[in-house]
Amino acid sequence: MKVKTGVLGIGLILLLAAGAVGQWLLPPLEVGAKDAPNDAGKSLLVLWKLSPSDTKGDKAVEGYQILRARSAEGPFEPVGTAAKGDTLFTDHVPQNGTDYYYKVRALGPEGVFAESETSGPAQSKAQWFNTERVNALLAVVILVSSILYFVYKAQSGRELYIRKIAGLEEVDNAVGRATEMGKKIVFCPGRLDMDNVQTIAAVLILGRVAKLAAEYDTKLEVPNVYSMVMVSCREVVKEAFLKAGKPDAYREDDIHYITQDQFGYAAAVDGIMMRDKPAAVFYQGAFFAESLLFAETGNSIGAIQIAGTAQPAQLPFFVVACDYTLIGEELFAASAYLSKEPRLLGSLKGQDVGKVFTMAAISLGVLLATLQTLGLFPREWVAAFANLFLVR
Repeated sequence: MKVKTGVLGIGLILLLAAGAVGQWLLPPLEVGAKDAPNDAGKSLLVLWKLSPSDTKGDKAVEGYQILRARSAEGPFEPVGTAAKGDTLFTDHVPQNGTDYYYKVRALGPEGVFAESETSGPAQSKAQWFNTERVNALLAVVILVSSILYFVYKAQSGRELYIRKIAGLEEVDNAVGRATEMGKKIVFCPGRLDMDNVQTIAAVLILGRVAKLAAEYDTKLEVPNVYSMVMVSCREVVKEAFLKAGKPDAYREDDIHYITQDQFGYAAAVDGIMMRDKPAAVFYQGAFFAESLLFAETGNSIGAIQIAGTAQPAQLPFFVVACDYTLIGEELFAASAYLSKEPRLLGSLKGQDVGKVFTMAAISLGVLLATLQTLGLFPREWVAAFANLFLVR
C-alpha cells in the first residue's frame, strides 16, 4: 500500500511540474521573416525576440522550433530548430517569389511548447550586387585603373622604371659566351605542363634566348618533360628564328621530348651536359628534387647557369650552385623585362601599385593594432579598419 501511494505521489508531482511549466512557458515575441540580403535567393531570415521564459533558468526553455507554411492557415511544418538564446534562423526555401508564413515554438521539458503568432508573408529573391564585397570591387578598380594608366603611359613612349634583375641582364652575356666558345646552350623549361604559370613564364624567356641564339648562330637544345610543352617550345623557337631572318638554321629535333619520369629526365639532362659540355644552361620554371642534380652537374662542367623558379624549397639549391637565380616573381616579370613590350610593362607596373597598396594597408593595420594593445587607440576603430579588408 505504501509503494502504491509513493508511485501515485511521484506521478502527481510530475503532473504538477508539467502543468507549472505549461503555465509559465511563454511563446517567442515579435516573430518576423525577411529576405536574406546579398545572396542568390532561396533564403529567408526568421527573427524573433526571446521568450520571456528563456530567462527563467535552463529548464524553462530548451530551444526553439521553426515552422513554415504556404498560407497563414497552414498546415505548418517544422523546418529547423534553434538553440536556447538564439533569435535568428536561416531558412532555405524551395523557390523564390513565393509567400511563406512562419511560427516559432518555445520548447520546454516533457514535450511542452508555447507557439507564437503567425508571421508573414515573406518572399525570397536574388540580389544583383553583394554589398559586403564593395571593398573587393574597390580593390579591383584600383588595380585595373593602375594597369590601364601604365599601359597608356608605356604606349605613349614614356620610359617606365624597372629595377635591374641581374639574372636577366646576363642572358645576353650567357648566349654570347656560348657563341665565343663554340658550344651549345641548354634550356630546361621545368617539370610541369603548360597549364602551370611557371612553365608559361619559362617559355616566354625561351623566346628571348632563342632569338639571341639565332642571331649569333648558336645551337640551342631544349629537353622537355611533356609533349605539349615540347610543341609550344618548338613554335616559340621557330618564330624566334624567323624573326631573326634565319629560318633555315632552325632544327626541330633540338627541341625534343625525353620522359615524364622525374629522375629519368634528370639523368638524361645530366648526360647531355656531361657529353656536350654546354657553355650556358638555363633552368626556368618549376623544379623539384632534380634541381640540385642539374645545378651541381652544370657547375662541374664550368657552364654559366641562370635559374629561375617560384618553388621556395628549390631556390636554395639554385642560389648556391648557379651563377644567377630569378627568385619568385622575378621569373614572372622576365617576359616584360626582356621584351620591353608596353602592355607587359604597364601590367607589371600596375601590379606593383597593388602590392604597394597592400603593403601599406598591412603596415598601417600592424601599427594600429600595436597602439591598441598599448591603450593608445580605440579597439572599435581597429576592428572597423580590419573590416574594410574582410571579404565575405
